[in-house]
Amino acid sequence: MVNIYNFSKNVIQNLIKENKSNSSFIPILLVLSTIPLTFAINNVSLGIFLLVAFIALKKQNFKFQKELIFPILLYVLMVISYFWSIDPEATLSALLKEIPLLLIPIGFLIFKANTSEQKRKIIAYYSYVIVAFVLYYSVRAIIRYFIFDDARMFFYHGENDKDYGLVPKFLNAIHMSVFVAVAFFHFFTKEIKSKTDTLFSAVLFGFILLLSSKNIILVVLLLSLINIFFFSKTAHKLRLRNLIVFGLILAVIFSIGRIKERFKIEFQTNTDKSLSTNVIEGVPAGVHFVSLKEAWSNPTFTTNDYFNGTAFRVYQFRIFTELINENNAFLTGFGLNASYPKIKEKAVQYDLYMGEKNRPDSGYQSKNFHNQYVQNFADLGLFGFLLIVIMLFVNVKNAIKMKDFVHFAFAFLMISLFLTESFLWRQRGVVFFTMMYCLFNSVQKVRDCSK
Repeated sequence: MVNIYNFSKNVIQNLIKENKSNSSFIPILLVLSTIPLTFAINNVSLGIFLLVAFIALKKQNFKFQKELIFPILLYVLMVISYFWSIDPEATLSALLKEIPLLLIPIGFLIFKANTSEQKRKIIAYYSYVIVAFVLYYSVRAIIRYFIFDDARMFFYHGENDKDYGLVPKFLNAIHMSVFVAVAFFHFFTKEIKSKTDTLFSAVLFGFILLLSSKNIILVVLLLSLINIFFFSKTAHKLRLRNLIVFGLILAVIFSIGRIKERFKIEFQTNTDKSLSTNVIEGVPAGVHFVSLKEAWSNPTFTTNDYFNGTAFRVYQFRIFTELINENNAFLTGFGLNASYPKIKEKAVQYDLYMGEKNRPDSGYQSKNFHNQYVQNFADLGLFGFLLIVIMLFVNVKNAIKMKDFVHFAFAFLMISLFLTESFLWRQRGVVFFTMMYCLFNSVQKVRDCSK
């Protein structure tokens, strides 16, 4: 107990010390640390962040930082889209959820920019908080396993918040995988690792595996290999050899005939296996699983046709191209969060499964595009698409410029995640992305690394 007390006392003292040098330190950490909690708690944290920012405005000047303007421009475009939205009520409702795109950058523009070391410490504290969440949900899964004797307690999330699953559905296993992945790379990429760092790296990676997001697992593995081959101490000494070995590994992976044949089979055959997570859970036996080829080309489907995760995303991209062309919405889109009626029209047109009678939202017609690039284009038009691409480009460019691998990992994770999830159309997603984007790309850090 004495050791725990002393440790907690030291942590609190260090936090107060850091916050004295920059009043944004604790508010930023508070917002990031409460993302896996309920919306109410995270909203209170965001309110504290903004309150402290406006108090700080009296002591310092508002600073223009071009990297932080892009999220604000995206939100402004969302507001403007109300005037051409095909579903104004849905757009108005979504504007409140997306407001972190406006408020968080404003807060960062007011605050004195954190130094590179302060930003590293924020990520460090955040990572320890994520470790605490991981340990909590791991113990929870073990207890629930012994109560219900069901191994599903160790994997993914359930169909509802009280059902089986490693984490509750309100957290979403894919989103939680991203939160954990950033913390994993903090511990994994340390040049000098303690035994605790190594243990935490292993625990976090194991948790990512149990969350079962194949997309995130593959990205984490790839980034880990990149770090080992090109960024570790050993890698600096053996850069040419590592480049050759890494190239050979990739060449072998993509040149083996059986693997290429496997991709061909995946495209043409009917299977429930998928790189992406399925969007409909609890699929009954005896249904027809749609192949990728069928998802793209079938003139119609039946209510007995089920899409695996990848096939559904192919179908969604197909109807996106049709909707944009048929409605002449290339420049404007349909309005923020207003594409659902058009998605439903296509579901009726193609005779897709519309869900159970007592659960109308369980059908395919209620699902968004599951692709942030497509979602931006469909809802906000060409300029909405360009803004998200610009933010991702700025993110990657600054990560490389600052030689910060955790920043690079975050940037790469977002690029990949946006291919399979409409991450910014979820409250936790928009808060996490905007806060991390502003933290990593604020001006002070760029200047530090350019000296």
